[in-house]
Amino acid sequence: MSAARLVLVAALIAGVSYIGSWFLGLPPGASTAWKGAGVALLAVYAALSARSLDGGLLAAVLAFGALGDVLLETHGLVTGAFAFLAGHLTAIVLYMRDRRRNLTPGEWGVGLALLVAIPAIAYLLPVARDGAGLIALYATGLAAMTAAAWLSRFPRAYVALGAVMFAVSDLLIFLRTGRPALDGFPMGLAVWGLYFGGQALIAVGAVRTLAVNPR
Repeated sequence: MSAARLVLVAALIAGVSYIGSWFLGLPPGASTAWKGAGVALLAVYAALSARSLDGGLLAAVLAFGALGDVLLETHGLVTGAFAFLAGHLTAIVLYMRDRRRNLTPGEWGVGLALLVAIPAIAYLLPVARDGAGLIALYATGLAAMTAAAWLSRFPRAYVALGAVMFAVSDLLIFLRTGRPALDGFPMGLAVWGLYFGGQALIAVGAVRTLAVNPR
């Protein structure tokens, strides 16, 4: 088994097992490190597999995600959101460099629907309306990343699906903010499962495509 594949296995183990850490009463530092390990190892997997600029961009996208995971815990939602937004912008560059050829009007329509729907839903979800505009602004970057993933040549069953899962995870975070009744294990499981699962699908789908068919 190659080093990259071993790191991928370690990433999946770290990401899935992080759910179990919620019940261990770990110190904040240990819990934060465990949280960041899954996507950080996905970034290492992408870096070890990279053979081009596109591979390096993919590794950067995942590294920004891991940074966001840590900053959410250590510096709060706003600072973490900046790291994720940097990842979204990098992902847009990657996906547009690898845009699918001969896109149909229907495919463009799906991309436009994602671009419009995600910020609109994000704006409507928060209880505290004074922050809804900033949330929608962040969600515009998230939506552009998701739409770009759909329009890219990467396999949609991996990369576009992973991007949509990432977006839904963020929307669930906006939904539960200010609603203590929703802040329990089922919601936490949904948020983390969709987020980490989405990142893993993006990593695997893009790495495999770039290995077989570099741009």
